[in-house]
Amino acid sequence: MIKWSYHLGCVLLLVVSACSEGTYSDLEEFVNKSGEGLHGKVDPLPEIKSFAQFNYEAFNIPDPFSARKNNQSKRHGALQPDLKRSKEALENFPLENLAMVGTLQRNKQIFALVRAPDNTVYRVKAGNYLGQNFGLITGISETEVKLKEIIQDSANDWTERRGALMLQAQGQK
Repeated sequence: MIKWSYHLGCVLLLVVSACSEGTYSDLEEFVNKSGEGLHGKVDPLPEIKSFAQFNYEAFNIPDPFSARKNNQSKRHGALQPDLKRSKEALENFPLENLAMVGTLQRNKQIFALVRAPDNTVYRVKAGNYLGQNFGLITGISETEVKLKEIIQDSANDWTERRGALMLQAQGQK
């Protein structure tokens, strides 16, 4: 077995050595001619232009993308909700989830009946609060509950918003 691989290796060596005896004259001629006609010149780089320096000085002007306050608006902190006051039950629900379902009157005082999302009906009067935006009930009629909400605007100032909770018909939900 060893003799057989030895003879095969010798034959391959002879074949490879036979191929390497050729000349590379055509390759040498190509390399010598490939550099003819080339000029060793490179165009110079363009001149770098210097630009005038610009100092941005518009830090003190108002941002055009932020909400602007009217000069006649209330002073900062003049209108604020009473955060120390204990919250009433209907202040746990958003105003849009509450529904006025009726009224009651006792001794010339009118009360509104307001249904919460958990189907509990509450009796409220002027001066009570409802909704999550510090909504103070300012008036009650047979068809609506008028309220004044205090909300924060985009500049984090407190602003007043008027709203109403309308009487809901029997079939509506």
